[in-house]
Amino acid sequence: MDDNSNLSDYAASLSFLFARTTGAFKFGLERTQALLAELGDPHRSYPVLHIAGTNGKGSSVATAEAILAARGLRVGRYTSPHLVDFRERIVVGGVPIGAREIVAFVRDRMPQIERIGASFFEATTAMAFVHFATQQVDVALVEAGLGGRLDSTNVVMPRAAGVTSIGFDHMEYLGSTLEAIAMEKAGIFKPGVPAVIGEPERHIRELLADAARAAGASVIHVVAAESEVSGLEVTARETRFRLRALGAEAAVATPLIGRHQAANFAFTLALLDAAGAPFSATLSEAAVSVAHVKLPGRFQRDGKIIYDVAHNADGARTLAASLLAIDAQKPVVALLCVLGDKDWRGMIDALSTVVDSFILTDAPTAPRSRAWSLAEAVSYATGRGFLAMTEPDFNTAVDRALSSEGTVLITGSFHTVGDAMARLAVTPVTG
Repeated sequence: MDDNSNLSDYAASLSFLFARTTGAFKFGLERTQALLAELGDPHRSYPVLHIAGTNGKGSSVATAEAILAARGLRVGRYTSPHLVDFRERIVVGGVPIGAREIVAFVRDRMPQIERIGASFFEATTAMAFVHFATQQVDVALVEAGLGGRLDSTNVVMPRAAGVTSIGFDHMEYLGSTLEAIAMEKAGIFKPGVPAVIGEPERHIRELLADAARAAGASVIHVVAAESEVSGLEVTARETRFRLRALGAEAAVATPLIGRHQAANFAFTLALLDAAGAPFSATLSEAAVSVAHVKLPGRFQRDGKIIYDVAHNADGARTLAASLLAIDAQKPVVALLCVLGDKDWRGMIDALSTVVDSFILTDAPTAPRSRAWSLAEAVSYATGRGFLAMTEPDFNTAVDRALSSEGTVLITGSFHTVGDAMARLAVTPVTG
């Protein structure tokens, strides 16, 4: 927090923004376009790399940021949601947007936001784009919030657009099949813009490639067909592998944990290469730069605690595989809270392969309208033969988990991880 910021003004500004999350979900680009037009279209004043996908977006953005920063570039990063502090969403040069800037934006633009009827995410997207312009970034890494085609971030005309991977999430908005979800994500592909596809499954990646061709992409890079990973090894400290890509081969070690991080790295390298100079990096250069990547809340270790924001079944399966790979100290106790509209049954099933017991709870910041039923969750878990208990009070649940021996896994949503970090005074970013 800025030393001289008025905390009440900052809190009031956030209250104004978050109040705009109520009501029906708003899809479409027209309100974002209208608001940005009144702000002078700041998003057109710097190059943008646009990233969508069900899983892997955060890792790819963080990896790209590390590589670009090592090249001496001033990098803006727009991601969502945040863990502890709203300011985490909008970062330039590793420094979160200041509270004063947030207060000033809301104060100055409140009439336009209200007149246009911009939602929370639309207003926040505009704020990010203004901040990047003010800060004169060399490049902005923009993560799609939900889907892609009708996501507020899709107003950009990027230097390159990439889709990481496709999984089941937000089906109520994006469709009930992987094919339908893929087509929504593919909506970020643009005429004359390179398209990069990180999806490993052949059928879905071919569908994405077809969508990129239909959109008129200047070139299409299918990462699985253009790179090869070998010697993959996951340890408690890093993920090591050899990568053959961009006509070279090198050993890579990333601090991000999990077998999937090799694919995320290869995707990021291809995205930067597609964007061209001054963003492209050689494989050897990227292998050095990635040693500095940081990504709070993704298999983040703090003593015996592991924080992971896995919030869908695919993410839970990936998390379980990472726990197995590092041979986490037993017993593994999972503090779990999942939003009610997610596949929490699939998540419990996936985690049960590595978790010895579950403490099921409610995260304080999780929207009440999306809360899961603790009674249903514990009934399902115990009915499947898993050791599980409920503790509705989040602070008590955290204390109970920490009193156990072995490994404490805190997961289920950004709300769960963020609330635990706030409770335990863990700061995702500084500035």
